[in-house]
Amino acid sequence: MTTKYQGFSKQMVEILHKHNIQFSSFDIFSDEEVRQGLKTYSNWPTYPQLYVSGELIGGLDIIKELEATEELDKICPKAPKLEERLKVLTNKASVMLFMKGNKQHLSGVHFFLLPNFVS
Repeated sequence: MTTKYQGFSKQMVEILHKHNIQFSSFDIFSDEEVRQGLKTYSNWPTYPQLYVSGELIGGLDIIKELEATEELDKICPKAPKLEERLKVLTNKASVMLFMKGNKQHLSGVHFFLLPNFVS
């Protein structure tokens, strides 16, 4: 069952997705100390709270106003296009392996490189 509070967060996420804004999130229900402390830190009593580059932008009402005036797109960075993401990913290390799963899950599996024999 969705509470009205989760509904506010859902609306915020929908707005950010609609504008192709890349973001991360923190579940305030997972840490009561953060949940209460952020209200004091930000001097903003309600959730959700949107921050851009560490600066509080506001809650849902403010974000809706920014969306209506087209200011939201100017304030929030867009998610990079696929080509840019691929360029960053392929250059993340000098040798980059794209694979199913991750190398930590393969612990205990040994790989042997065999030389290429040319006749």
